[in-house]
Amino acid sequence: MSLETLVMIPPLLCDARVYEAQVTTLSRQQAVMVVPSACGERMEEIASQILTWAPAKFAVMGTGFGGMVAMEILRRASERVTRVALVATSAQADTPERAAARETQIIAARAGRFADVLQDEIRADRLAPDSDRRTLLNGLQTMAKDLGPEAYVKQARALQRRKEQQATLRKTTQPALVICGGHEGADQQKRHAFMAELMPNAQLQVMDNAGYMPSIEAPALFTQALQDWMQ
Repeated sequence: MSLETLVMIPPLLCDARVYEAQVTTLSRQQAVMVVPSACGERMEEIASQILTWAPAKFAVMGTGFGGMVAMEILRRASERVTRVALVATSAQADTPERAAARETQIIAARAGRFADVLQDEIRADRLAPDSDRRTLLNGLQTMAKDLGPEAYVKQARALQRRKEQQATLRKTTQPALVICGGHEGADQQKRHAFMAELMPNAQLQVMDNAGYMPSIEAPALFTQALQDWMQ
């Protein structure tokens, strides 16, 4: 097992609880850091902050929003990253339509309608049908409410403004792992396969019994995938 520190970046409106199973297992053998991902309104700002917390050399893993931050870290400081794992994420920038939809959500969050925003952002249909959806949704809702609307607005702004990162992935020669939940559908699987193809030393893993949150939907399988990647 590698002795590199693993820096884990949570998805939108999540904190360290989304990686509880992985931290419990992996921290027995190596240093693990879970960093806040709502520490700026631009991916560049968030990545810069995380780089101040991270050791000189580290492995990085991010899910969803966190994966986008991980790609920005690669763009800014590839020489510090020993390996990268990108989970249920995208290398694309927001389309104008998606950015406009986020603006509507930002306005709602600031107007005291954060509960309505969470109904749109945290959806049962994106979780695998054979998972304990009720328990998972309750956990995701709790994390989101604890982080609050200010964190959401920062993350939504960063999503609106993010850069397309395909060129970054083409330059990424570190050992890479790309994970996609099978329940995400064929389009998402193709998108993740393309991301893996861009990186010369990447492997793709589709987890059939997971959707967009494999760390909590299939925790044992997800943890094993990270262990294999870190070896």
